[in-house]
Amino acid sequence: MTGAERGFLLLTAHLGDSGRKPLTVAQFRELTKLAQRMEKPLCDRDLTAGDLMELGCRPDFAWRVCDLLEEETRLDRYLSQAEGLDCYPLTRLNPLYPSRVRKHLDLDAPGCLWAKGDVSVLTQPMISLVGSRDLRSENEAFAAELGKQAALQGYTLVSGNARGADSVAQDSCLANGGTVVSVVADALGGHEIRERVLYLSEDDFDQDFSAQRAISRNRIIHTLGEKTFIAQCTMEKGGTWDGTVKNLRFGWSPVFCFDDGSEAVRELIQRGADKVDFEDLSNIAEISSVVISMD
Repeated sequence: MTGAERGFLLLTAHLGDSGRKPLTVAQFRELTKLAQRMEKPLCDRDLTAGDLMELGCRPDFAWRVCDLLEEETRLDRYLSQAEGLDCYPLTRLNPLYPSRVRKHLDLDAPGCLWAKGDVSVLTQPMISLVGSRDLRSENEAFAAELGKQAALQGYTLVSGNARGADSVAQDSCLANGGTVVSVVADALGGHEIRERVLYLSEDDFDQDFSAQRAISRNRIIHTLGEKTFIAQCTMEKGGTWDGTVKNLRFGWSPVFCFDDGSEAVRELIQRGADKVDFEDLSNIAEISSVVISMD
C-alpha cells in the first residue's frame, strides 16, 4: 500500500472504531482542493497544521486533519486484522478500484471498497442482478437462467448475496463455471473464501449487517455491471425498488426488468427501464438492441 493510500484511509475510514470521526466526503474534497495549491509535495517532512493554514485552511480543520494522520499505529493494527481475515483495501487511489463506480457515483463513490477473493475479476465484463428475497417460481427461474447465461457467455455476475434472487443467480452462475462478485451488507471478514467468488464491502471490512448498509450497497451493484437485470420487484417497497429507481434517475447502468406483468415492472418501464424475457438471455450483449426493437 502506498503512502498516499495510507493517508487516504487515515482521513476517511473508521478503522474499526465507530466513534472515530473521519472526514466527510465534502471535507475530503475541500482538503484535496487545498492540497492542489501546494507548489511542491512534502518529500522530507510530514504535513503540519501550519502548512494547511497557509493554504487557507481553518485552524480547527487543519488540526483535525493532522490528528487523523497521526494515527498510524491504529491503521497498522486495523490493516493487520484485515490481513488475518484475507481482506484487502481498494481505495479510490488504487488502480484496481472499479472505474465504473468512480465514474458514475463520483463524490458519492465509497472511499474504499474492501475485497476478499481474487480482485482481478474486477477487470472482466460484468452484469448485475437484483431482486426480491421471496420469489415467485417464474421469477426464480429467470434469476437462475441469467446466472447460467452470464457464466456461459463470459460475464462476471454481480449481486448482493441476499436470500432469494441474489443467491439463486449466484449459485446458478457458479454451478455453470462462472465468476461472481458479491457486494455484501454484513461483515466481510466473516465470509469464507470461495473459488471464483469476490466479496466486496464498502468502507469497512468489519461492520455488521444493517438495513442502511443493505440499501447503500445497491448503488455499487447497479454501477459495477454494464447492465442491470431486475428479477422481481415490489412496487415502492424494498431495496430492489429503491436502488432501481435511483439507477433510472441517475443513469448508472441500463435497466432490464423481467417481464412478469407486475405493477412494479410496468412502473419501472414508465421510468425508463426496458422489459426482457427468457429468450433474450441467449445473447446478453445484444439485449439492448433486441429490447429496443420490441418497443
